[in-house]
Amino acid sequence: MRRRRILLALGTVIVIVAGAAGAYVVTREDEGATSGVAARPRPTTSTSSTTTSSTTTTTLRDPLRGNGQPVTFAFGGDTMFEGNLRSKLLADPNGVLAPIAPVLSGADVAVVNLETAITEGGAAVPKKYNFRTPPVAIDALRAAGVDAATVANNHGLDFGPQGLADTLAARAAKQYPIIGIGNNDAEAYTPYYVEIRGQRVAVIAATDVLDGEYIASWTATPTQPGLASAKDLNVLVPIVQAWRAQADTVVVFLHWGIERQGCPSPRQQEVANALVNAGADIVVGSHAHQLQGGGRLGTALVDYGLGNFVFYNEAGEYGRTGVLLVTATGRTIDSYQWVPARIRGGVPTPFPAGPEADAELAHWNELRGCAGLAA
Repeated sequence: MRRRRILLALGTVIVIVAGAAGAYVVTREDEGATSGVAARPRPTTSTSSTTTSSTTTTTLRDPLRGNGQPVTFAFGGDTMFEGNLRSKLLADPNGVLAPIAPVLSGADVAVVNLETAITEGGAAVPKKYNFRTPPVAIDALRAAGVDAATVANNHGLDFGPQGLADTLAARAAKQYPIIGIGNNDAEAYTPYYVEIRGQRVAVIAATDVLDGEYIASWTATPTQPGLASAKDLNVLVPIVQAWRAQADTVVVFLHWGIERQGCPSPRQQEVANALVNAGADIVVGSHAHQLQGGGRLGTALVDYGLGNFVFYNEAGEYGRTGVLLVTATGRTIDSYQWVPARIRGGVPTPFPAGPEADAELAHWNELRGCAGLAA
């Protein structure tokens, strides 16, 4: 398991960054990795230099492979701590996700969709389902090896302005990358930025699913706090393009699609193509509450539906889950793998090697047939 230490940092000076966007940068120290929610795109550079007292070494960056070092990503779907999961979380935050922790911790960068407001206050907005979780959920994610979580989804602001404020406060207090939300649009669209063995990675989060009556009030603007939205591709595409120039690998984690559908919608395919054309190397997402196909779209890797992950409803297709592992060297997708699991007691539990695992993997591969993706 990776050893982590999270610090608020800018460069080599430990600070809390307070600016117009209210963004912050975090440094993660494990095997030389540095990470953060970066306040703005970093200056474009084509070389990296290391200076010692006697020599200076300059490493050229390949536009397709960066510095040549592979980075492994792990992605999980919809995560919440409702129902009996809440009592499990409160009783043992460091162990509640133990069954899936080895898979997540084995990757260099692990990201999930946290489908709740992080709050114990606020008033539930009028809608069918409202989800929230206490801040200790962040401890559970961190203990399981999750490096960042997106709350850009149709439940991120379920508890109104107070829930939004509490989510941002929890992010700051826990010094943990919660992405896709902010005090304004600049902050909400700011990615999780991490350097792994010198490879620069940016993970952008946004939602294409919002209840119609909340699209305006939940979407972050220059003067309004809220979520990063994918509704207007004229906003999201330039952000991806900007980070394409700053990172070796660009990931976009979306909330998208239609519930209870095993095939991606035309809108999902439209968004995926637009983001890949803008420079995204990996595009993943969830919302359908069941799995959808994953595979190659040109040179990029797309997964339309990661399914439920940590979830109170585990019946039938709702309980089919897993972790998508992707290894990329810069823009080059070296390999990808689906690790099939079943939600048991609300927690994803990988299948042991054998016929059940083989059948689940075959099912996942079959989903690619209606997704327009290549193996």
